[in-house]
Amino acid sequence: MLDVSPNQQPELRPAYPIRTERLLLRPLTVGDVDALLAYRSRPDVCRYVPFDPMDRQLISERLAGHWATVALTDEGQGLTLGIELARTGELVGDVVLFWHSREHRGGEIGYVLNPDVAGHGYATEAAHALLRLGFDELGLHRIVARIDERNDASVKVARRLGMRQEARLVQNELFKGEWSTELDFAMLAEEWPAHRDRFADGRQHRDTDDSIIEAPAVP
Repeated sequence: MLDVSPNQQPELRPAYPIRTERLLLRPLTVGDVDALLAYRSRPDVCRYVPFDPMDRQLISERLAGHWATVALTDEGQGLTLGIELARTGELVGDVVLFWHSREHRGGEIGYVLNPDVAGHGYATEAAHALLRLGFDELGLHRIVARIDERNDASVKVARRLGMRQEARLVQNELFKGEWSTELDFAMLAEEWPAHRDRFADGRQHRDTDDSIIEAPAVP
């Protein structure tokens, strides 16, 4: 909920789980280690993101560290949530909402999905829920997604969400031994109402996810 009073700054303290048509977004727990390991240990999942394949120990450390965050109380924080299929209870990915600036009310989203369940629009549906959290509940003015140009599946998700491509930064970063071209997408709060109900039934007509790798998210 948007936590604002005359003497209080905005905070995001969601009521969990966050429900969409087919998904539950909720904090990650130690019981998710095996499911996280199933995709975060895969080289293809890590190809275009700022972390290498993870092992069980590293995932356990993250769960005890910044993945344990359940609320955003100030800028510089990130909220990582698991994507659970409501029908089966299976954890199939995770998403992150960063709060970059209190003054400028800026944020960023990232998402990663187990490629074994690609093709159903889950990443798009989960990312749409993050936009709702950022705009409707935290009161952000602008939310961005920064994606490696080679990551076609994540680029398609940003476009399906209605985010506007604002920049193509050619070979702007030496990333994992190669020059990477970054695509920058954004949406403003004033643009959000036109997209708020777009996935009210879970997904757009003919919406599918390819093998989602990830928009840059928390390591």
